[in-house]
Amino acid sequence: MKIISYNVNGIRAAINKGFIEWLKHANPDVICLQEIKAMEDQVPTELITAAGYPYQYYFSAEKKGYSGVAILSKIKPNHVARGTGIPTMDAEGRNLRLDFYDFSVMSLYLPSGTNIARLDHKFQYMDDFHQYITNLRREIPSLIIGGDYNICHNAIDIHDPIRNANVSGFLPREREWLGVFMDSGFIDSFRHFNKDPHNYTWWTYRANARANNKGWRLDYLLVTREMEHRLQQAKILNDAFHSDHCPVLVEIE
Repeated sequence: MKIISYNVNGIRAAINKGFIEWLKHANPDVICLQEIKAMEDQVPTELITAAGYPYQYYFSAEKKGYSGVAILSKIKPNHVARGTGIPTMDAEGRNLRLDFYDFSVMSLYLPSGTNIARLDHKFQYMDDFHQYITNLRREIPSLIIGGDYNICHNAIDIHDPIRNANVSGFLPREREWLGVFMDSGFIDSFRHFNKDPHNYTWWTYRANARANNKGWRLDYLLVTREMEHRLQQAKILNDAFHSDHCPVLVEIE
């Protein structure tokens, strides 16, 4: 079973750049999308259905053209959970979960810390989210959380760790949180299979960063340790160019 996570930076813009054709070729069973920047009635759902994804679920931000997550699936879920029940998180459309027979998949878009106020919001979100997942795992031990975490975990995950040491996304407190979150019972599926440097999932549009591979690894498919025996492979799909991010993939048995 192939599961992909992809921050599309605007689903309508991505579709205009060939996302549907790419989706048909990539052919995941489930794909988690982040930063869709659209309400469901603004998405050409018929094109996605025609591409082989009859089960489409959207959780948009209250603010139009901002944030939002979605999951497209070939398989009908047993249950769909939009949001977390925490108003400050759910107003921005950042969490969507599908429950299948023996595991669940969540699409997550963790806030960025673009200024002091947003950084404070991000830290509060991180703490609330960790507690939410801790409680959720008592009910759902087999869980995959795919998304844009807006954090590089280690120096290997960013092209210039020295100059970015005080930049949001690589702050010590953010990195520590992600490490603690992973250590609470999650596997970084990409690093489970690949320990090599220079593997990134986001590049600024400035200064020809992507062509020079000056990037950040912000996107993860974290898998609970209960599913470790089911892991087959994990990859960064850096040949997709519909966004400033690229997709990440995990295959499970």
